Amino acid sequence: MLGVTTTDDLELALRLADRADAITSARFRARDLGVHRKPDRTPVTDADIAVEDAVREVLTEQRPADVVAGEERGGTVGEGRAWVLDPIDGTKNFLRGLPAWASLIALVEDGRPAVGVISAPALQRRWWAAAGSGAWSAHAAGEPGRIAVSGVRDLADAYVSTTNLGEWVRQHSREAYLRLVDACWENRAFGDFWHHCLVAEGTIDLAAEPVVNPWDVAAVQVLVEEAGGTFTDLAGRARYDGGNALSSNGHLHSTALRLLDVSAQQP
Repeated sequence: MLGVTTTDDLELALRLADRADAITSARFRARDLGVHRKPDRTPVTDADIAVEDAVREVLTEQRPADVVAGEERGGTVGEGRAWVLDPIDGTKNFLRGLPAWASLIALVEDGRPAVGVISAPALQRRWWAAAGSGAWSAHAAGEPGRIAVSGVRDLADAYVSTTNLGEWVRQHSREAYLRLVDACWENRAFGDFWHHCLVAEGTIDLAAEPVVNPWDVAAVQVLVEEAGGTFTDLAGRARYDGGNALSSNGHLHSTALRLLDVSAQQP
């Protein structure tokens, strides 16, 4: 769009996150929260729908020529500019009253994430990045600070996180993931957006997921890359729509991919 810069898009994405936070914060732990099951048996709340509709309303006004694709209302990303939305990533946490959930807003340009905002108001954290402008984070009303990945270079010293271990059995290979875990110093399952943000800020070194949707990681990819890390699918392709994901500090990436290769032999 003529006259629109990456800075303008990032400022808009941050305003969209403010609007999302106002909705999600008001509905978090609400006694009348409406919850339904989608055809894939994953939950959706009235807050998910309200956030996506509110963000789409603003984008229709502010970026009428752009495509919008979201988890709840659909849409297809092609060439050109597309906003990719996950109104609440970590919906299961949201509906159970756990604070680890966030709204994810990304701008994808010609297939490449260019802007990403991840806002987790219950954690009082927000992360954001734009291509060429670095990765940033802030606590609640605190001042923003630039973030960077860790310098760990040996898996024996690395901290790795994943999501539900059962998904490795269903979607990839439990044995492959355990090869990675066994090679690392420590492991946890922070899951969803959070462990990728922890990679970007250097708190942990690797985050691996056997199955993701594009809206789960479009914002994550640009954040991790701008923080100096590497983001790929499990085939090593630097794409957010590959169906699975590995983010790292970069130093450990190729070794981790080899261990996650389903054709690799047990050590």
